Amino acid sequence: MAVNEELATFAGGCFWCMVEPFDERPGIRSVVSGYTGGTTENPTYEEVCTHTTGHVEAVQITFNPEVMPYERLVETFWQQIDPTDPDGQFHDRGESYQTAIFYHNEEQKKIAEVSKKKLAESGKFQEPIVTPILPAKPFYPAEEEHQNYYKTHAFHYKLYKKGSGREEFIKRNWQPSYDKSKLKEQLTPIQYTVTQENGTERPFQNEYWDNEKEGIYVDIVSGEVLFSSHDQFDAQCGWPSFTKPVDTYQLKENTDTSHGMMRTEVRSKEADSHLGHVFNDGPKEHGGLRYCMNSAAMRFIPKEKMEEEGYHQYTYLFS
Repeated sequence: MAVNEELATFAGGCFWCMVEPFDERPGIRSVVSGYTGGTTENPTYEEVCTHTTGHVEAVQITFNPEVMPYERLVETFWQQIDPTDPDGQFHDRGESYQTAIFYHNEEQKKIAEVSKKKLAESGKFQEPIVTPILPAKPFYPAEEEHQNYYKTHAFHYKLYKKGSGREEFIKRNWQPSYDKSKLKEQLTPIQYTVTQENGTERPFQNEYWDNEKEGIYVDIVSGEVLFSSHDQFDAQCGWPSFTKPVDTYQLKENTDTSHGMMRTEVRSKEADSHLGHVFNDGPKEHGGLRYCMNSAAMRFIPKEKMEEEGYHQYTYLFS
């Protein structure tokens, strides 16, 4: 492990569902599904499922804390689970599906305890927060068929995540809701039309299509970080275009069949704002994607103002 890397270990029920929230995010080197917390050495999936090994299903993350602070990992962890359930997660019951944060050093322990206390005092849940914070024990990687399950078995994974009740729980408890009547007062007409009514602004007549300043673009509604100027390029289409988002976790994609076309719509994860579409005609040397966004869905924060506006953790983009 490199000098600028750490390990983080989380148990959140079925490990199939605990890889996607962390995978391919900034600063994340790898996410491995496996077993930990018990005494049986090199256990198999079948052995762990008997709930007699003491192990829980977990993920172990190798990350760069300078890019992805441990605090953000813990925050992401809470948003995947029901922290009030002591006997498993959703439809998965038993010891091996219990939740836990396994800390690898005293700093992680302190961060996790502060985060747990903050969640308990927030009033989000009426029941006690029962997820324990425990010292890390030996971690045993799971069998290959369980690694990156959300990619290798995408259709079954989506059915499972929805059928287990996890997807609805996350949506109900962790996704903020926004009052559209208040948004109509806060946003300009074009901002509201684009973000709330799936509108599209005119090409070459929008704020950022030709922006050349350094900085980040955030959701106009929630402030969540979307894109960096480092990934912006002139696609000659009249809208701000990017080769990739800053953090894929902050976006979600839907199939859009409006206007007699088959397109992939891009929305922000937290605010559910319509942002634009992603196409496969971007620069091949940068992955081949073109995220074609509406300026009205975003706010640009210049590099020199990121600190004062609370986005200091993203200054690494311009190091």
